[in-house]
Amino acid sequence: MLMDILFSWFGIIVVLLIILSHAIKICREYERGVIFRLGRFAGIRGPGLFLIIPGIDKVIKVDLRTVTLDVPAQEVITKDNIPITVDAVLYFRISDPKKAVIEVENYLAATSQISQTSLRGVVGASELDELLAEREKVNQRLHEIIDRATDPWGIKVTAVEIKHVQIPEGMQRAIAKQAEAERMKRAKIILAEGEYLAAQKLKEAGEILKAEPIILRYLETLTEAAKEKNTTILFPIEMLGMLKKFQKSE
Repeated sequence: MLMDILFSWFGIIVVLLIILSHAIKICREYERGVIFRLGRFAGIRGPGLFLIIPGIDKVIKVDLRTVTLDVPAQEVITKDNIPITVDAVLYFRISDPKKAVIEVENYLAATSQISQTSLRGVVGASELDELLAEREKVNQRLHEIIDRATDPWGIKVTAVEIKHVQIPEGMQRAIAKQAEAERMKRAKIILAEGEYLAAQKLKEAGEILKAEPIILRYLETLTEAAKEKNTTILFPIEMLGMLKKFQKSE
């Protein structure tokens, strides 16, 4: 009789331990548990230890850490009709565990798909020069579009970065030629500006010499006299004043 009672208590304890093991749940610091009671949302638990009703409550754990998602390479035709292949990387995290579980079946797959379509749309509406020279602006546009689309799912996009822009080989040669032509154009402009400034200075000097014909004749005389050896040149005081005036005007 006593043995039967002991076995009964032992059985009860085992059953209670089994129930308790199913009732105790633990979420890590970066996790949250979304509770459904008989199919209805009953709250969010965690982090740490919490209890549920076994057989009645169901727990779906959600990871709140930032997820790095590679957006596969997409073949796109840019606004200026250039075919390119572009890929990107997306950083996001779950900001609302309830929405991430209830509002979308698979938030990871859904985010990946919306990222691909958004990448094709934004790149297709941009010109190649903008993608190469103003990538930060394109990244910001992508960020806003994807974040707005995923917000109803409780997902917060933290960053979007275009990684590679692959251009056809023929187009690469054309871009290289264009860059070389641009460099030559800048060099010619700089040279022309230098020649223009030199011409301006010569013109100013000519106008000054026209205004002072005595200086011009005297300089010609000095040039001829300098050809002779043992020549002593004397400068009148008035001429020195004119030369100083000429020097200041330059």
